[in-house]
Amino acid sequence: MSETKHDAPVLAMRELLGVIDALIAPGGCPWDKEQTPLTLCDYLAEEAFELIEGIRSGDAHEAMEELGDVMFILLFMATLYEQKGSHTLADSLNYSAAKMIRRHPHVFGDKHFDNITELWDNWEKTKREENKGTNRKRVFDSLPSGLPPMLKAYRINSKAARNGFTWESDRDVEAHLKEEWNEWQEAMASGHAEDSEKEFGDYLFTLVELGRRKGIKANAALDFANQKFLARFAKMEELAEMRGLVLNDLGLDEMNGLWDEVKDWERS
Repeated sequence: MSETKHDAPVLAMRELLGVIDALIAPGGCPWDKEQTPLTLCDYLAEEAFELIEGIRSGDAHEAMEELGDVMFILLFMATLYEQKGSHTLADSLNYSAAKMIRRHPHVFGDKHFDNITELWDNWEKTKREENKGTNRKRVFDSLPSGLPPMLKAYRINSKAARNGFTWESDRDVEAHLKEEWNEWQEAMASGHAEDSEKEFGDYLFTLVELGRRKGIKANAALDFANQKFLARFAKMEELAEMRGLVLNDLGLDEMNGLWDEVKDWERS
């Protein structure tokens, strides 16, 4: 039988599962043997963020390495659940495969959608059918409570839009954004800190929705902005050191001058 593109990953997964079995065996690692799916949650979050960082940085080798680390934690969790008699890795994979097949009738069936809106409408309808008889009966019941706020705002707006609850046009969102800006300004003018914070939150929430409608994911966009600032600041520090200057001793105008040099260097 000829090899398929899935043979190598399956063999590698078996090898990694063997490593995990050895780590939690009687003669294995004391730390690993103490772990539970719950104690591994923070490590999963950390590894996921490191994977995201590798992907967004454009470093393919880093992404490769971190993807493996994420898989290690996931397989570790699956092994621990299987040991407890809860469910197996195969159960999880089969459940996911069946779910994806159900939610893609245009790929695995004879369903046809004329546009993305119809596709998403069917996706939400399918999810509602799946959630019947569970505690996930309402639109946002499946939204993870632990999502970072910026990402959660995007998901809230996205799910609301898929269920028909959104502004009719981008212009309407832009008008509402101006309203939220004015309300924030008024709250700040009043000197009430709590109101200022709430109104600023409303402004950000609406801004996230405007970005979503333009095809921009606020969380990713802000992360790119963060990385750009950090890279420029590091370069600014290098320039200061090369000239025998201490950045903290410089005035704002001098630092702005270095900042502009870095930007000019980027453009060139």
